[in-house]
Amino acid sequence: MPDQLTDHDIRLRRLKFRSWHRGIKEMDLILGHFADEILATLPLEQIEQYESLIEIGDTTLYNWVTGREKPEPEHDTPVFARICEFHHLKGTLWQR
Repeated sequence: MPDQLTDHDIRLRRLKFRSWHRGIKEMDLILGHFADEILATLPLEQIEQYESLIEIGDTTLYNWVTGREKPEPEHDTPVFARICEFHHLKGTLWQR
């Protein structure tokens, strides 16, 4: 009999799916790769911050992550900083 998924596992799967299916390809790639590589390692507080961030529109979030605009103070969180660091360390993700 297969292992039963926990509520946490289901939550992470939903977040990964939403990260890969945004609206603009650039955000799919940035958030999708971040979710695949980092999401499961985040503490609960940062998962909640991530859930809040992925509610932001693609163009706005892309401008924040790329440094074109400053994020709103309530979204300038540790998980946002990790996304930005991850994005910049990975370089051009869409060439993977």
